[in-house]
Amino acid sequence: MENQKTGRIVLAATPIGNLGDASPRLIELMTTADIVAAEDTRRLIHLAQALGIRVPGRLISYHEHNEVARISELLDLVRAGNTLLVVSDAGMPAVSDPGFRLVQAAVADGVDVTAVPGPSAVLTALALSGLPTDRFVFEGFLPRKAGDRASRLAELAAEQRTMVFFEAPHRVEPMLRALADAFGPNRPAAVARELTKLHEEVRRGTLMELLQWAEGEVRGEIAVVVGGAPEGEPARAADHVARVRELVEGGLRLKDAVAAVAEQERVSKRELYAAVLEAR
Repeated sequence: MENQKTGRIVLAATPIGNLGDASPRLIELMTTADIVAAEDTRRLIHLAQALGIRVPGRLISYHEHNEVARISELLDLVRAGNTLLVVSDAGMPAVSDPGFRLVQAAVADGVDVTAVPGPSAVLTALALSGLPTDRFVFEGFLPRKAGDRASRLAELAAEQRTMVFFEAPHRVEPMLRALADAFGPNRPAAVARELTKLHEEVRRGTLMELLQWAEGEVRGEIAVVVGGAPEGEPARAADHVARVRELVEGGLRLKDAVAAVAEQERVSKRELYAAVLEAR
């Protein structure tokens, strides 16, 4: 009796800039996978042409707008015995790119999933930042709305691990300003731009120094790395009244602002609320 072909999903990292970072395993899979789910099929074809190869498998677009709708179809194809290669435009799928929901569904359904590691903007920016790398957290893109962004940063103000963010070039200046407001202007940080590309640049300094640099035109793919909060004396609720006010001025309800600051600073919500009312 002929052995039944076993399907699987392979997440593969693609170059974040330099084509020389395409691994032999990525190239092999691009030329042998039965199906390739790509964030942008046109970019995948351009990558293949640049690498001097052809992608003979079936191409399926798989991006943030159709990610959920495609899951059932993709899992059916894998169950039928196909090898499904999943790639994003750059870096590792499922890290601020489509892929997580597919993996989650595959794991729940018992479908085999593996990965081909490779280029990562997160790890590259972290390694080049000059900031501690032994403990870090990846926060992706901050919320665009000022109030939501202020709330998220309030939660991170006391984070002692190094933090890595992504940001669009035209929003780097307001992002750095928000970081300086939330973490203080002297917090060490780095902005990594165009990693592995011809015009790669890593700027290091305080948040205020980087904010001044960003007031000029900033181009390219951006990763921002921020040092963690230093260890300090145990906080008192009254010490954080000003931060609650900032969040309220940014559009947050007083109750929500108090809850966010109290949780992040590990102080009593009741005491902080009372301190805010007393300071009025």
